[in-house]
Amino acid sequence: MEINFSNRTLFPCFFLLIIATTVAMRGEALKFNKKTGEFKIVQVADMNYADGRSTGCLDVFPNQEATCSDLNTTDFLFRVFRAENPDLVVFTGDNIFGFDATDPVKSMNMAFAPAVALKLPWAAILGNHDQESSLSREGVMRHIVTMPHTLSRLNPDVSEIDGYGNYNIEISGPEGSALVNKSVLNLYFLDSGDYSTVPSITGYGWIKPSQQVWFQKTSSQLQKMYKSAPHAQKESAPGLVYFHIPLPEYSSFDSSNFTGVRQEGISSASINSGFFATMVEAGDVKAVFTGHDHLNDFCGKLTGIELCYAGGFGYHAYGKAGWSRRTRVVSALLEKTTDGQWGGVKSIKTWKRLDDQYLTTIDSQVLWSKGPTGRRKKSPSPTPA
Repeated sequence: MEINFSNRTLFPCFFLLIIATTVAMRGEALKFNKKTGEFKIVQVADMNYADGRSTGCLDVFPNQEATCSDLNTTDFLFRVFRAENPDLVVFTGDNIFGFDATDPVKSMNMAFAPAVALKLPWAAILGNHDQESSLSREGVMRHIVTMPHTLSRLNPDVSEIDGYGNYNIEISGPEGSALVNKSVLNLYFLDSGDYSTVPSITGYGWIKPSQQVWFQKTSSQLQKMYKSAPHAQKESAPGLVYFHIPLPEYSSFDSSNFTGVRQEGISSASINSGFFATMVEAGDVKAVFTGHDHLNDFCGKLTGIELCYAGGFGYHAYGKAGWSRRTRVVSALLEKTTDGQWGGVKSIKTWKRLDDQYLTTIDSQVLWSKGPTGRRKKSPSPTPA
């Protein structure tokens, strides 16, 4: 069911909180919940925010057009944040639609306002449209990292790396647990670029060798730390990777081997950068989350890694009338040790929330689970006849 846009509750007063709020989250470590052993992430893909109330919606029914604007995107953000109460929000690019953003700073402030107003930790990366107003990609990311409650960073402290918004976030064990000072869940964020800058290569950008080297080194270091004293662990902590433009490997699936829908082509770069192989080789990555193709929202497993879309979130982004805007939720759960304490991650689950009357939950699935030896559980072999 589609929302009746004329009955939406709007929150313009919250836009002012970005200016008034000065507290940042970067100094505070993220931890799993002490009571539930859970860490929950809401992924928001392709808001395509522009000028707020004056910016109309795309691909809604004709009778909804008069009352639909960017503020419907804002309302959806508030609804899903209050329903899910996430530990982290991840915005995976095309947060604003630069061509239609009169002032990109104001557009970003409005787009991220619900996370700021609710004081939720959040992280953002860039898509291919964020820089199409008056700010460069670097300028857009430099503004994001100054905003309240964000954990976003411009880049790691290395001499040279391509793009802007390459960084990682470590999620520690619960307060009071043996793993409170270890990262039990590792999140990697990368800038997948916008468009090719190589004249002989057309199409979208890709994750460059310098970024892959950074990822490899970071993953290796985190795995080594997790397996070192004190409280050395036998297996690596799971990793999740977020970027905007899907990899060519997303084309490996059909309706028989994914959960969700594929309603448009896979708009990846026209060359294969090898980043999927890099992740497989690293050994800790369990799932990848992208946006970019708004009408795709599936997850499919390839060589042990789930490749997932979130589905389009924003109302100024292209969509499909009657097909609800949506968001992807990821929940990581810890195991209990033999002495009843919280241990490492036991499973990673996902589902989607639709922007309908009921915030309907669909397509719940387990992305990864750990067997008794710490390795992923295998499907049972068929019983001989």
